[in-house]
Amino acid sequence: MTTVYIRRATSLTDRELNELCDAAEAAITDGGGFGWLKPPPRNAFEKYWRGVLLVPERELYIARLDDIVCGSAQLQRPARNNEAQAFAGQLTTSFVAPWARGHGLARGLVEAVERGARAAGFRMLTLDVRVTQTVAIHLYESLGFVRWATNPRYAEVDGKFIAGHYYQKLLEPAGS
Repeated sequence: MTTVYIRRATSLTDRELNELCDAAEAAITDGGGFGWLKPPPRNAFEKYWRGVLLVPERELYIARLDDIVCGSAQLQRPARNNEAQAFAGQLTTSFVAPWARGHGLARGLVEAVERGARAAGFRMLTLDVRVTQTVAIHLYESLGFVRWATNPRYAEVDGKFIAGHYYQKLLEPAGS
């Protein structure tokens, strides 16, 4: 029986860090990276994930399939000096390793970030995604995210511009 588990990570064991790096590398190699076009050197990856845990404005959520870390997503708070946008959190750096797809992990990660956003008092959750990531776009739209803009020069991949969509979702307060 396959087991799926998603949790907010406030620390990572060496094993979890290693598995998270492996999963992110697989996702980036498959074209589903979160900004990276090629996996960085392993030490840079490890520093990145350790750094995420140190940033007060970020919450890291990790997904496990059969007790192996296979994906993650982050809830990013606006900078403390950005009072005008303090009502909105951002879903960012979401991915699931190719070998773990098809088990509801991406949906579970988004839903976990949404719960975290509501618990933090956010009234809106935003995200952005390349137009080439059609499976992710379908997921976000099925979960009630509404596209509000498209940037035709959102990313540059292999010397060509790729468009990107911007989404938002209004959140009900926790417990309502």
